[in-house]
Amino acid sequence: MQNLSFGGVALRFLASLVLVIATYNPTGHSYIHWISGSLPHLEPVQAVAGIALLGMWIFFVTATWRSLGTVGVVIGLAFFAALVWLFTSLGWFSLTSQSAITWAALVMIACLLTIGLCWALIQRRITGQTIVEEGKR
Repeated sequence: MQNLSFGGVALRFLASLVLVIATYNPTGHSYIHWISGSLPHLEPVQAVAGIALLGMWIFFVTATWRSLGTVGVVIGLAFFAALVWLFTSLGWFSLTSQSAITWAALVMIACLLTIGLCWALIQRRITGQTIVEEGKR
């Protein structure tokens, strides 16, 4: 798993997209929609699914933050915001459509997570250097 391939990036994107869409999406079929009718009394299966989703979010966000850092995450968010602006100016979707904005945001969050999951491998391929993180003492 030391090499980065198109398939590896695609799998990371798919995993990120599934995580994002399983958590929330505008179709009404998501974890947030599933538990919203039960709160504050969750069923055991809802609690297990929620803890699994939380663990996956922690893993993906931590990996992304460690890879890109604060500056990288901010640049990524700015880039994707500029893409929304570009796509809107080209007429590809309208800012008046809440559904379109939500889907664009969900896909862009998945893209940012994917970049974070791939960044160390991309950096190693470009520079030839392996990133070694020093442990805290």
